[in-house]
Amino acid sequence: MALPEAAPGRIRRIPIGGGVEIACAVTGEGPPLLLLHGAEADHTQYAALTAHLAGRFTCIAYDQRDSGRTSNPEAPYGIEALADDAAALVAALGHRRAHVFGSSLGSVIAQALAVRHPERVDRLVLSAAIRIGQGIAEINPEAAATLGRLRTDPAANAAEIARFFYPEAHLAAHPELARRFAGGTRTPAQRARRNALIPEAPRLALGGITAPTLVLAQAEDRLVPPAHTLAIAREIPGARTLLLEGLGHVGTIQAPERIATAITPFLLDTSRESTG
Repeated sequence: MALPEAAPGRIRRIPIGGGVEIACAVTGEGPPLLLLHGAEADHTQYAALTAHLAGRFTCIAYDQRDSGRTSNPEAPYGIEALADDAAALVAALGHRRAHVFGSSLGSVIAQALAVRHPERVDRLVLSAAIRIGQGIAEINPEAAATLGRLRTDPAANAAEIARFFYPEAHLAAHPELARRFAGGTRTPAQRARRNALIPEAPRLALGGITAPTLVLAQAEDRLVPPAHTLAIAREIPGARTLLLEGLGHVGTIQAPERIATAITPFLLDTSRESTG
């Protein structure tokens, strides 16, 4: 989904090796908080959320490969490479570790990051989460089939596509959101690489995640069933769960203040004990 441009002058470009240069916006003060966006989005998915968090956290919102202003080679890559990118970015910005918030595809990358680079993850929040190694076609086949049909002509079907991401009442109040699904700026090759990420992700074991974890489900999520998201917590030792009523898949845009309120006490908790 195409999102608004970031404010001028806020973008930093961080080379992390392998021909990848990550574009990121760093705002606020306090413990670092890395924000991982969804499949069709870019770092501006978190523009409103960071406004509510920057008083307590150094918010790091960045563009993944084939997204926004990040540059990368025209070569295949997978979820594990994106997790490695995230770990490299944390280090390149001078942090030993960071809190991590991932939504949708971002939650899949966050799971891989917590498994592959536990030393880089302080506290972990998985929002509208998809269990790594499973895809929408498996967990919500009806939605996958319908979206596959609608996306053959996104310009004509933008309003229908938007209903999988936002509740009807919110779309009625904010009809401009539907226009974001009319087609983005990615090339066909970029879209193909992004579309393959979730279906081809490895089914990593989550039982070894050591970071205190909060799993957020949105009750009105028509794309990822809330029950699927909440079930992920059962695989992560001591994970907490929270179901947010009235929110759809992209809660970070629909109600950023509610997401901020839900995660701030958890992120500020300095204990490293089980969070069950």
